[in-house]
Amino acid sequence: MIDLQAWMAFAIASFLIVIVPGPSVTVIIANSLRAGSSAGLMNVAGTQLGILTMIAILAVGLNTVVAVVGEAFIFMKIAGALYLIWLGWKLWRSDGSLGEANPAEKVRSLSGYFWQGFVVIWSNPKALFLFGAFIPQFVSASSNPAGQTVLLGMTFVVIATVCDSMYAFAAGRTGGWLNRKNIRLVERVSGTCLIGGGLWMLAARRAV
Repeated sequence: MIDLQAWMAFAIASFLIVIVPGPSVTVIIANSLRAGSSAGLMNVAGTQLGILTMIAILAVGLNTVVAVVGEAFIFMKIAGALYLIWLGWKLWRSDGSLGEANPAEKVRSLSGYFWQGFVVIWSNPKALFLFGAFIPQFVSASSNPAGQTVLLGMTFVVIATVCDSMYAFAAGRTGGWLNRKNIRLVERVSGTCLIGGGLWMLAARRAV
């Protein structure tokens, strides 16, 4: 369905995107610092449910795009590569402040933390656009786009679950290493890699 090299490239790129704290991770860290790792882990579970619903929507959408207007898929990939470059540039210029989580306003039930995670990921319009721009880079229009999207989406979910859970455990035990300097370093490394990956994808499109 999808070759091993493309899958490995996707897994590495997913890790670079997930490891940088965004709105969801900031909430996970804040709740873990205030209410313990269990609260953050419930945020993680809710977030991943939200991502799974996004992946399902994307899988259906890609199948429709390829079936109705195949040429649009090429422009979709070019737009996605440009978006990755923009995302990398934004990360490179960030100041590490995403690593400074604000305290949660109140202590919730575990189910409350779960649904909070779901709402947070869906309230971020960049999340769905990210998947729409990122995943198609690794999908071949000639071989079951929906199936490939599901496979890549599940890979992303596994990586995100592991990385986000690490943040929850770390913040629940000690948040000392989650300082601006360390987050800044992660942002620069990930940003540089995303810019390079986006440029490589654009070059590959022009060579085809």
